Amino acid sequence: MTEFAEDQWSRALNSLRAAHACLEVDLDSAASRAYYAVFHAVTALFALRGQHFTKHTGLRAAVHRDLVHAGEWREELGGFYDDVMGTREIEDYGEGPHVDREGVELALREARAILEAVSLAAPGHFPIAGLLEL
Repeated sequence: MTEFAEDQWSRALNSLRAAHACLEVDLDSAASRAYYAVFHAVTALFALRGQHFTKHTGLRAAVHRDLVHAGEWREELGGFYDDVMGTREIEDYGEGPHVDREGVELALREARAILEAVSLAAPGHFPIAGLLEL
């Protein structure tokens, strides 16, 4: 499980890098990559705990149930997860007007905060050093 979790962490970092790179070219893609950074990071954390989710909504529910409501994460981080997921749904599926640059930049900051929280939860597996350059 550790190898899978560490691969997911690597994917999270790569997705956050890609989100920043896309910011100048395509806001839709930047929003999508920000969400997948969060998705992979949280998947990595739950994988270390022996939990696996097959649906995005299941992972979201676990964030709120097992991290926020359990007191491990600040409530704000649960809101960030929802915001980043919502921004991705707007940009990927056209559910409402496009998010402007400011909204996508907010999603990137919120995604980074979630990755920092995941790193702090298991620093030996998910080093923060990968985030420092972003």
